[in-house]
This record gives sequence, structure tokens and C-alpha cells, in this order.
Amino acid sequence: MRIAIDAMGGDNAPGIVIDGAVDAARDNGFEIVLVGDKDAIEKELARHRPYPANIKVHHASETIEMHESPAISIRKKKDSSINVMVHLAKENQVDAIVSAGNTGAVVCAATLGMRTIEGVERPGIAVVIPTLKEPTLLIDVGANIDAKPKHLLQYGIMGHVYSKYILGKKNPRIGLLNIGEEESKGTEFVKETYKLLEQSPLNFIGNSEGRDIFTGKCDVTLCDGFIGNVVLKVSESLA
Repeated sequence: MRIAIDAMGGDNAPGIVIDGAVDAARDNGFEIVLVGDKDAIEKELARHRPYPANIKVHHASETIEMHESPAISIRKKKDSSINVMVHLAKENQVDAIVSAGNTGAVVCAATLGMRTIEGVERPGIAVVIPTLKEPTLLIDVGANIDAKPKHLLQYGIMGHVYSKYILGKKNPRIGLLNIGEEESKGTEFVKETYKLLEQSPLNFIGNSEGRDIFTGKCDVTLCDGFIGNVVLKVSESLA
């Protein structure tokens, strides 16, 4: 497996990013491609000599900062580390990309550069959450705060695919985050989403409550980006 890492993304980059990449390369057999300013990357790698042979460097002359507009910066900075990573993935030169940088820019670049799978209009951000049983997927945690019911159905499709092929679940159980298990509970948005999921070929098991995320009741839990981001940040504060 070949993984591209945005060496310029996130707080204290590139130093802290490269520290983690070197540790990962030493502990695993996959190839890591560090994308970003070559001189800056090699300067940091020098601290780890001899660094693992499975680390490669791919130069990108530009960096998208955290405060920049995702849509504008992706179009203006064609040679940004984020754009370059997406291009490498599109050309099958890497199997996955990782960035701790501008989240919106990553979503925008991936959507414009690689498009979405059939039937999905808007991408959602998913996180794998540990539970009392097996890891579960929560989607969306911040890509779209104004999602429509059809978008949550599409998140269900994305979640099904990830859970099946990455997490190894044969027929992933899909749940809809709500204030109660009853079909009649929730806002009109949630009720309409429930109907769409119920009519879909997905293995939809109904509504799930906040506590169910951590019990492993569902393999995939669906919500809009506003709610999902709140759940994620609260979970992080308790970790």
C-alpha cells in the first residue's frame, strides 16, 4: 500500500507530521510519500537519519493555509500539497491520502479532482469511532451543515461501502441518529430521511440515539454535519 501524506498540513507542520510518518514507516511495511516543499521535508527528515527506505518525497511548491477559502485556494494553488496528493491518487500512484491541514480544501480537492461515487452528490466526512464491540463509522462530521434528506441517504451509501470493504462488515447495519428510536420522533428533516432510508436497499435498522454510537449497535451512524461535528468534538474532549 502507498499512502501520500500532506507534509505541510496541520499545526507544527512539517516537523510533527514527518515525525509521525517516520514512526509509521518504521512500524509498517507500506510506502509513505511525503508531499510538500522538498527542501523543508528533507531538512526535517535529516533529524531521523537513517530514515526508512519506504519513505519517498514528492515536491509541491504551494501550501494551502488553514485560514484560506477552500474553493478559492484549490483553484488558485494548483501545485499545493493537497492538490498534488489528489492528483497522485487519481493517477493510481498512491492508494490513500492523509492530511491534517485545511479540511474544506481536502474535501473540495477530492470532489473536484476525483469526483464522487455514482449516486452521491455531496461527500461527507466520516470518522471511525471505537465502541464496546467493534469500530463504528459516523458520517457526516462536518462537510455539510445544511444537508438534505437525500444527502444522508447518500452518506448511507458511502458508509456502507467503507464499512463493507475497509472494516470488513458483510452487511453493514445503518442507523439514523435521532432523539429516540421511534419512527415518529425527530424533526421533519429526520423523518423524511428515515423514509428514504427505509425504502433503500441498505440494511437500515432504524433510529439510534446518541448513546448507541458507543455501544456498537450500528456499523454506520448517519447525521448532518452540524450534529456530527458536535458529537465528534464532545467525544474528543472525553477521550
